[in-house]
Amino acid sequence: MCSLERFKIDLKALTEDETPLAYDLDDQYFDALDEAEIRGGSLHVSGSIRKAVGFFDLRLDISGTVRIPCDRCLDDMQQPIDTQLVLVVKLGSEYSEQDEVITIDEKEGILDLAWFIYESIALAVPIQHVHQPGDCNDAMMRVLSEHSAARSSDADANDEAIDPRWSALLKLKENKS
Repeated sequence: MCSLERFKIDLKALTEDETPLAYDLDDQYFDALDEAEIRGGSLHVSGSIRKAVGFFDLRLDISGTVRIPCDRCLDDMQQPIDTQLVLVVKLGSEYSEQDEVITIDEKEGILDLAWFIYESIALAVPIQHVHQPGDCNDAMMRVLSEHSAARSSDADANDEAIDPRWSALLKLKENKS
């Protein structure tokens, strides 16, 4: 099991103006977060947190691949990810999130990046994610085509049986032409 402790940054302990950050994320990271959307992956996160007057500027680059279910066949697929995480972090009286400004309780002073990184990755996943043509599970694609063929034949059968009132209107329309 992956410990998420390494993603916690003690802001009050930062002594340098800029502190480099680097993380390698794998399946254990995604298992520890226990989210169903992303099933695993291999990503590299690198960047820095810069200490300024009154705030901290966090910039991370995230790149690699994640394993997600295909919308069409439900098998796992690899989705490339290349995104950035930019946050402004301040110390204040209580925790709050507004846009990209995070206020951390001054008494605690700990910024937990684990969830912010996950959110950035999840937002980089396209809304529709499907395998390349021909890469979907063949058995599932056969079942889908059988069901869609049955559904379209039902629609065709409904089109053939026209309400007699509409037939009369169609005849009027044809006579007018």
